[in-house]
Amino acid sequence: MSSIALGLQRSTVMASDQRPGQNATPNPQLIHRLLEVMEHEIVPLTAKEVIKGNKLFGAAMLNKHDLSTIIADTNQETLNPLFHAEVQTINHYYSMPKQQHVAPGDVLFLATHEPCTLCSSAITWAGFDNFYYFFSHEDSRDSFKIGHDLKILKQVFKHEPGGYARENDYWTGYGICDLIENCAPSERAAFEQRASALRGTYQQLSDLYQQRKGQGQVDDPAFIPLG
Repeated sequence: MSSIALGLQRSTVMASDQRPGQNATPNPQLIHRLLEVMEHEIVPLTAKEVIKGNKLFGAAMLNKHDLSTIIADTNQETLNPLFHAEVQTINHYYSMPKQQHVAPGDVLFLATHEPCTLCSSAITWAGFDNFYYFFSHEDSRDSFKIGHDLKILKQVFKHEPGGYARENDYWTGYGICDLIENCAPSERAAFEQRASALRGTYQQLSDLYQQRKGQGQVDDPAFIPLG
C-alpha cells in the first residue's frame, strides 16, 4: 500500500497560512487507526507513568503499509529530562532486535501532542518523513498548563505560535483534528465523538499530572526541570 493510499497526499497546493492537515485528502481508515492507537495503546501506558510524575505525552510508530503498530511508548522525563515521548519511543525502537526494524520511510509517526523542538529534531534525525499529532502546542499550554513548547519556540527560535514549518524538506506534520474536519459529515460526527472522549481522558490525565508532578526539589522522584 502506497503512502498516497494512506492519505499522505495533499489535495491541492497549500496556502502559506494553512496547516498541512487542513488541505490533506480525507482518509477515514487512517484517522480511525490513529485514534485507535491512542485510545487502546498509548493511553494505558501514559496513565501508568503520569502517576509517577511523568507528563501526559505519548507516541507510537506505525507501519505505513498496513498501519500495524511497531512500537508505542510514553513520556519518561522523571528518568531523564530528554526522554520526551517521541524520544523515548525512538530509543525504545532502537533497543528492539534489528529484524523488527523497518525502513525510516515506511514509518508513520504518531504523537499525542504536537512535537516540541527537541522531538521534531529527533524525528528529523531518525529519518522519518512525517508525524501526526492530536493536540496542538496551544492545547498543551492552554488545556494542560505545559507551555514550554511555545515559549522555547519564541525565546530560542523567535517564532510565534504556528510559525515553524510544518512542511519542509525533512517531514510534514499533520494535525489529526484537521484531518477529521476534512471528512464527510457522517464520518466526521463519529470521529468527533471519539476525539471528544479523548480530550476528556487527557484532561483527567492532566489533572493527575498536575497533582503528582515534582515541586522543584532535585531529590524528588518526580522532579522534572521543566515540569
